[in-house]
Amino acid sequence: MYIIIYDFGTSSVKTCLFDVDSEIRIVASSAASYGLYISGDGGAEQDTEEWWAALCRTTKELFELSDVKATEIGGIAFCTQMQGTVLVDENGKAVRPPMNYLDQRGIKEYKESMGSGIIKVSGCSLYKLVRNLIVNYAGATSVKDPVWKYKWVENNEPEVYRKIYKWLDISDYLVARCTGRIVRTADTAFATFLYDTRKGKEGWNRGLLKMYRVNPEHMPEIVECTDRVGGLTKMAAEDLGLVEGTPVFGGGGDTTFVNIGAGCTRPGDTHIYVGTSGWVSTFLDHQTVDINAMITGVLSARHGYFNYYAELETAGKCFEWVMKHLALDEVGVYLNQTKVTDDVESRFTSLYDYLSEEISKVPPGSNGVIFTPWLHGNRCPFEDSDAAGIFFNIRIGTGKRDMIRAVLEGICYHLRWLLECEARKVKTSDTIRFVGGGALSPVTCQMLADITGRGVETVGHAQEVGAVGTALVVAAGIKGEDVLELSRKLVKPERFYAPTPETKEVYERNYRVFKRLYSSNAKNFKMINT
Repeated sequence: MYIIIYDFGTSSVKTCLFDVDSEIRIVASSAASYGLYISGDGGAEQDTEEWWAALCRTTKELFELSDVKATEIGGIAFCTQMQGTVLVDENGKAVRPPMNYLDQRGIKEYKESMGSGIIKVSGCSLYKLVRNLIVNYAGATSVKDPVWKYKWVENNEPEVYRKIYKWLDISDYLVARCTGRIVRTADTAFATFLYDTRKGKEGWNRGLLKMYRVNPEHMPEIVECTDRVGGLTKMAAEDLGLVEGTPVFGGGGDTTFVNIGAGCTRPGDTHIYVGTSGWVSTFLDHQTVDINAMITGVLSARHGYFNYYAELETAGKCFEWVMKHLALDEVGVYLNQTKVTDDVESRFTSLYDYLSEEISKVPPGSNGVIFTPWLHGNRCPFEDSDAAGIFFNIRIGTGKRDMIRAVLEGICYHLRWLLECEARKVKTSDTIRFVGGGALSPVTCQMLADITGRGVETVGHAQEVGAVGTALVVAAGIKGEDVLELSRKLVKPERFYAPTPETKEVYERNYRVFKRLYSSNAKNFKMINT
């Protein structure tokens, strides 16, 4: 059975052609990038036409790279970044550029709404928090949550607001463009925190819509991730190089499918993902929330199950920053003190591989340098849009390799912090499945094991794990099988990393300092960045 999955990240799409039978196999894949446009006022936007162009190009390339024909495709689906805001008209056309999950322009709307009331918890109205917690164990407690983007458009772009027919997330927009049907999947609906998760009451909650003053007419029909939404329209099929009528499934957000692609499908299974963003997630058969740490159980692809999800918004993005500003044009010049003409990179499949090799030369603890990975504010376990990155404890002997390794260690320190927060509320697994692009580096895998003090496993197709999970969901839907069982059957660990006892002392010391850096600098962040 051949299935095409579009794995939409923050800055690129990886389109994968899967053969799902007694095993799951990637037959071919193609990637294309698109822009993320950051503005000085906290905006983070993207372009729907760039998305669609990337889709069309990568789909056609699949058939150039394989012997599979378009007529053999059994279905397609999308696995995308979540909590985007795509506002569309009656034809499904975006009325303004989509707002990425990183967009934090709605700070005024957030403060005016959540900052009201006499009694507050973590700066948020207790009344509104309780209303949300009763309905869905969550709440719009971050300035980056979708409802504040929606309200920002209402307050700042009234002409655009009047054109809105429906409010979608990214995967929903792409499904609409493929099928002509404007719907939302339950997982992306939940991510607005306006969705009722109570048994028998699933759907948009009228009380919450009224409380946040959201127009109910803007809320689409809700479908399941596993539903066949429709077939490809003639226009979409021609653009993509597929066959008209090819089944399009609901799909959904990346956090919905990664646990399935990682094989974490038993309650208590924990995985860590590092891509552009990062997270710690534990699979649960019940919903729970930690208001203080900004962690909640989000809907999974399987009805009745949840992913207890704690996010680091700029994980791999920090390493991308390192490439651009500390290493990319300077690898040969500064790291190796060679001439510019020496082709250092040609010996490696990518610069990431080269940097992984270079930082392995630096001792654990980065010679005392500590980095905070909050390059676009932070959400969990503390919410502060003013938080920023810090290189702490740079001395005369500090080298560039120390700083680069410190960035990776800082990401791992923060992930450990999230893991410890989760462990306060739920049982987490002793061995962690590590997935995403970050899991491709053995140096990072060992670092994560050493810093968390837990065993770390990796799986096949670690970088495509969201797409793998989505393909399993589609295959289960077509075959009528249980997706959790199918995941356990087809996804197996490939490599194990045990913590190194010799690194414990230095990492424990640095981790204690790392956690203090936010509280020590919160006022400074506010003074500079507000």
